Amino acid sequence: MRKTLIRHIAGFSAVVVLLSAGAAAPLAAEQLTLERALAIAFAQSPTMQNAALSLEISERNLKAQQASLKSQFNLTITPYEYSKNRVFNELVSQYNNQEQTSSSAQFSITQPIKWTDGTLSVVESVDWREASSSFTGSVKEATYNNSLFLRFNQPLFTYNRTMMALKELRLALENAQLNFAIQKLQIESRVTQQFLDLYYSQRSVEITREEYANATESYQIIESKVDAGISAQEELFQADLTQANSRAALENSQNQFANALDNFKILLGVPLDAEFDVVADVQKMLVDVDLNLALEHGLRHRMELRQQDIAIESALNDLVRTGAQNEFKGSVDLTYGLTGTNEEFSEVYRSPTRNQSVALNFTIPLFDWGEKKHRLAASAAQVESQRLSATEQEKQIVYEIRQAFRSLQNQRTQIEIAEKNVTNARLTYDINLERYKNGDLSSKDISFYQTQLSREQLNEVAALINYQVALLDLKIRTLWDFARQQSVLE
Repeated sequence: MRKTLIRHIAGFSAVVVLLSAGAAAPLAAEQLTLERALAIAFAQSPTMQNAALSLEISERNLKAQQASLKSQFNLTITPYEYSKNRVFNELVSQYNNQEQTSSSAQFSITQPIKWTDGTLSVVESVDWREASSSFTGSVKEATYNNSLFLRFNQPLFTYNRTMMALKELRLALENAQLNFAIQKLQIESRVTQQFLDLYYSQRSVEITREEYANATESYQIIESKVDAGISAQEELFQADLTQANSRAALENSQNQFANALDNFKILLGVPLDAEFDVVADVQKMLVDVDLNLALEHGLRHRMELRQQDIAIESALNDLVRTGAQNEFKGSVDLTYGLTGTNEEFSEVYRSPTRNQSVALNFTIPLFDWGEKKHRLAASAAQVESQRLSATEQEKQIVYEIRQAFRSLQNQRTQIEIAEKNVTNARLTYDINLERYKNGDLSSKDISFYQTQLSREQLNEVAALINYQVALLDLKIRTLWDFARQQSVLE
């Protein structure tokens, strides 16, 4: 799953780069589809940017830790050092004036051993020293010194801190990857919801415009009848009132669409004066959903469950660290080297001195007043709390999937009802429009049927949108795209 997420994130990064290269493109675009809106939101959303930064921080920290486990080369140079001191010599109970001039250089190679948490190092040091003392009559003597040492340090009876740090950084990176993917799904849900709401407002404008056209036609019909003396004057007044109400409804729907469009621009992060047309085609597209597949795939791949697993692993690591407080532990230190000293640099190793040491150290805690016991109990309780949270999270996911499934099934029924209602309302309106033309129906009555048709048309649009939203919600809950019959992670 981690590799899949990395590929997923790499693909997203490519989209961000392309969008950044043409940041002005969405402003000049004449048409805005849902796919384009999602791409803009993914690139410009502050939430996604923060998630991407958190991901980069985790990646950098892991790479830095991995780099620290490679051989470290260090060179320390002291070109010049001078000192003059008056010190007390306890051997002869006299003060002694010492003067010293020196230059030195030290080169070291340190190699951490991650499998054992030990450290192996090689140290080479060279120095030149010119010194004088009042005990020797202030005679200056110059010597060269060269030392080459091999050192090894190995902790004993304790946990591997190097491997623990690597493991925690890998978990932090995986958690950042999961959070990035979750935020992307949440942005997709939010943008899609508002885009469909915007489409609903746009359709509302079209339907109310149609209603206004019908009202205008009705007014013209009754006006001609009144002029011919066929209908009463009050019928014209009623038709005029209906037309005025339709015009007001059209203006209201246009204002609502403009407000929804501005709100959507804010969500995408584009200027409010950006000009584009919303292109959406919400058609009836019903898909078959297997609840067992939804539950199985959701429980296997929901990222929140993996995050709970990571929280449990982190709590277990804290338990290990807590157990290492006031612990019995030891260490082995091995040193082997050669030291040569001579007045001539080329002769420093003529008669070298072998230096070697072995040290075995133990730290034995005697009494800690119960500190370790209580800290271990607290850490163990934290582990149990995380496991309980994971169990509850799994139950919550099952509940969410089942709820989303039932909602989707209900929306199928709502679409069928809405379609039938639109058909009936249109037939009813057409029939009564003929009656109205023939003078068998009043303006008030035809206005009712016009309003009824508009309402049912909007209900049908709302039902189609609600179905798309429910399908998207199920997709997010299960990470399975039932429209394409494939995993979201792929």
